[in-house]
Amino acid sequence: MELHIRLTGRHGLTDQLYQQLCEAIDSGYLAIGTQLPPTRLLAEQLGISRKTVAEAYARLSSDARLHAVVGRGTFVSDRRTARPPARQPVRLAAADTLERWQQRATVLARPALQAPSRYDFAGGLSAKAQFPYDRWRTCLHHALRRSQHHPERGVPAQGLPELREAIARHIAFARGVHCDADDLLVCNGAQQALDLIARVSIEPGTQVAMEDPGYPPARQLFLALGARVQSVAVDAEGLCVEQIAPGTRLIYVTPSHQFPLGMPMSQARREALLARATELGALIIEDDYDCEFGYQGPAVDALQRLDRHGLVAYVGTFSKTLLAELRLGYAVLPPSVLRAACVAKHLSDWHSPTLPQWALARFIDEGHLSRHIRRCHGLYAARRARLLNRIEGDLAPWLSAVPASAGFHLSALAAPGVDIERLVRQAREAEVGLYSLAPFFVETPPKPGLLMGFGAIELLDIDPALDRVRAVLERQT
Repeated sequence: MELHIRLTGRHGLTDQLYQQLCEAIDSGYLAIGTQLPPTRLLAEQLGISRKTVAEAYARLSSDARLHAVVGRGTFVSDRRTARPPARQPVRLAAADTLERWQQRATVLARPALQAPSRYDFAGGLSAKAQFPYDRWRTCLHHALRRSQHHPERGVPAQGLPELREAIARHIAFARGVHCDADDLLVCNGAQQALDLIARVSIEPGTQVAMEDPGYPPARQLFLALGARVQSVAVDAEGLCVEQIAPGTRLIYVTPSHQFPLGMPMSQARREALLARATELGALIIEDDYDCEFGYQGPAVDALQRLDRHGLVAYVGTFSKTLLAELRLGYAVLPPSVLRAACVAKHLSDWHSPTLPQWALARFIDEGHLSRHIRRCHGLYAARRARLLNRIEGDLAPWLSAVPASAGFHLSALAAPGVDIERLVRQAREAEVGLYSLAPFFVETPPKPGLLMGFGAIELLDIDPALDRVRAVLERQT
């Protein structure tokens, strides 16, 4: 360790060294228990005599700021340190801008100190216990070996070619997406993909249309970039396309599993959306966040498959299919958007971390991703069936499920007279985590109901949890 000491002149060196070490200790820069360099080493670093350093250490020891341990060295003592002088804050010129960012709502961010409920129906959480950690560890070891022989600056902002090729094969098979590796951009989660597309598409005043109810982080991102966001209502077929305003430049949708209500967009509505986007010259962001898990009939292909004019930016993530901690997502982009987004990605963080990219490429190529999805599909299907069975059975007087054929959450609308906010509070008191739909509505009148995730709750926990919910509902009526 090299101390940050600056001595001036050749006189009073002991006093200078003593004062600077006092300030470092009293301010907490040198924390309690920190070991100081030996007198000989510090003297060599500062270009002064060892005697000068020894005298300064002796004075600090007599002040109880330092103590020596025989055979180990000299350490900062455990004594009450003086508080550094209070800073006199100056209002920054950017204060108004900073305040606007601080006020952005983070609806889906959980309070750090909020303890999880014993039974939790949180949306967006996957079956973490099912993740094949041993297989992933093997892929990480492969990635570490690759990194030993790879040039440090050899990773493109667009992402490793082998990962982009693996993703392109996977989503062509699983979601019907038309693309090759050159159309893909690897990102730190789907949220960064949204951010990059928005940054290169939006200027202050840009008209953006999105679903209401919808995904709050996307709305807040668009607003933060200065967009005018139009809330477009949804019905049983999805986004009400005829309501999209003239002058719209960007349209954000979740067509395969509407967030948060869950219904898929109909074929007629998809064709109408593409026709409206063509008329406006608008880019469509298709957020396909959890649609590799389908339960009824043939899988619905991605909207991007119908695109004939390069208007759809397809966004996917591995946070839902694998682990949220991976923070790996991707976007399939039209050529002009891709080039701009790659520049924005490079300016933002150069490229996504290389080790998880290599590991994920290996994980996909060896078939682990497909096997994991098949395993989780059976798990989620059983949980979904149990949840629907209860909602359509003994909970039917109070709740009704919104039809949904994909993902691992569903929405349940409340019957007249059910106080959802009260239900959420009382359920938490009964150790059940329930979540209201209200925060996802902006201008459309909220539909009282619940967003019920079944990705993280165990099958055997669903009935005990819903028994407690039913008891709360019975007390309300």
